[in-house]
Amino acid sequence: MTFDNYEIDYTGNPFFLDESAINWVKETFEDMSLEEKCGQVFCPMGFSSEDEVLRGIVSGIGVGGMMYRSGRAKEIQDTHRKIQSMAKIPLLLAANTESGGDGLAVEGTSFGKPMAVAATADPENGYRMGYVACREGSALGLNWSFAPIVDINRDFHNPITNVRTFGDDPEKIVSFASRYMDGADENNVAVSIKHFPGDGIDERDQHILTSVNSLSVKEWDDSFGYIYKSLIDKGAKTVMVGHIAQPAYVKEINNNADRRSMLMPASLSKELLGGLLRKRLGFNGLITTDATPMVGFTSAMPRNIAIPNAIENGCDMILFNKSLEEDYGFMLEGIGSGLLSVKRLDEAVLRILATKASLGLHEKQKNGSLVPMEEELSVVGCSKHRMWAKEVADKAVTLVRDEKALLPLSPKKYRRIYLNVIDKEMDPESAFVKMWKDKLEEEGFEVTVRDRRVKIVPADFMDPASLPDEKKALLHEMYRSVAEMKESFDLYLYVCNMENASNNTTLRLNWNVVFGLGDDAPWHASEIPMMMISTSYPYHLFDAPMIGTYINSYSAGADFVDATVEKIMGRSEFMGVSPIDPLCGKDYI
Repeated sequence: MTFDNYEIDYTGNPFFLDESAINWVKETFEDMSLEEKCGQVFCPMGFSSEDEVLRGIVSGIGVGGMMYRSGRAKEIQDTHRKIQSMAKIPLLLAANTESGGDGLAVEGTSFGKPMAVAATADPENGYRMGYVACREGSALGLNWSFAPIVDINRDFHNPITNVRTFGDDPEKIVSFASRYMDGADENNVAVSIKHFPGDGIDERDQHILTSVNSLSVKEWDDSFGYIYKSLIDKGAKTVMVGHIAQPAYVKEINNNADRRSMLMPASLSKELLGGLLRKRLGFNGLITTDATPMVGFTSAMPRNIAIPNAIENGCDMILFNKSLEEDYGFMLEGIGSGLLSVKRLDEAVLRILATKASLGLHEKQKNGSLVPMEEELSVVGCSKHRMWAKEVADKAVTLVRDEKALLPLSPKKYRRIYLNVIDKEMDPESAFVKMWKDKLEEEGFEVTVRDRRVKIVPADFMDPASLPDEKKALLHEMYRSVAEMKESFDLYLYVCNMENASNNTTLRLNWNVVFGLGDDAPWHASEIPMMMISTSYPYHLFDAPMIGTYINSYSAGADFVDATVEKIMGRSEFMGVSPIDPLCGKDYI
């Protein structure tokens, strides 16, 4: 096949290439061997900065892109410079800059989770989020942002979406994601709207199985379809496809589809990639898979079949690998066996090259500006970006309810606080616990921190006299009188920091109780003033409906802790508007 025999509009959305850029795509493509084309469709995770390792990936296999997790800014910039200097064809260099510049540089600005930004009810903060993330990232050589997330958080049980989304309203999601794109465009960074066909409908995580977007065709069109079409029309250069099935649309496009096809992850579904994303939504840009080591992808079919099939069925790039060398071999074998046609491989490569040309990477390669000079690092974590981030924190913190007018707090009224921090670490000495304890003590409170590492088990009741002191103390708490409890503390404060992360099945609260006893659980909500602050998961009222004063601050970062303290002390107003229903659609919460 020749350059001209593919249905790619180089001059139209999202490439908008001029004649010179088109010629570069054509000449580069026609100069590539089959082996180089197979290498170009891979975007592996970067784990090393060593020359020999990088040379094997960039010059040997010849990958089309790479992504590094957050590291020291100068080290990432230096590594990116090495990569681009080794590459025959300039690389797309990516990062998960979903929430700020800290997605690539540890010194970068943590702007706030998408839900926090949406809680400000001001799309201008969506622009600032995209600008900060991509301005700081581009200083390190970033040219591809795996953001904005445009999932809809409809199922509150979902452990991976929630605060990573702009909420549950498609209109709000479009308004904030669109402005993120504006900030990215100003910094010449391609976005990747994700995770098509849409996460947040299933309560399960695609990292550990193929999850399912179970909406009907009309429901999908009115929600995710509206979001993707709006952002595609605006000029999103790339779409990241999740390992998420969408049975209704597969059946709509292919009436003969069987159950296996209907439950195939979108990353391997010809109907969803070609029929829905390309034809119905009119997407002309680059399609990348989500990370292919995820179980949602790996469990669908043998990997030697899945890797070439992902390209054959409509993806243009493969994100991450179990083994890059093995996957590269699977791609070559797929060409030889007919699993992958040369035509489909060529089309994928052309879209990759067109994306690079649309970012001017070919011109930057000529003039040596693919990665900025070291002095550009001054923008990373700069005062202007930090000021914007503080403003978001101030405007985002949301008072969900204060039924008994507990707020504002005062050391005169609630001097003795029992602080129970619920997180995955359960470490009373952690930096997060210490931050809260110190903040409260600075306000004049006496703070007792619960040690959640200590647990009572049924066997402890057999010989309580022989228990260690910390267990004896906890056992006493379980059986002490209500009067004694009230004499000890004026306020129970729960701070819940159940952060979403991959490979979780739930973010629900788990209490350290035995036989239904123990002060860990809020059994005493009607006995003593009680408040809960969630710094991550916004739906904890589902498990603690007895809590009368509840706050969502969406982030565990210092800016958000500071803002929350200012508000509970009455020195600052609560301004956040919840982007989701914190009562989970239940009339009994």
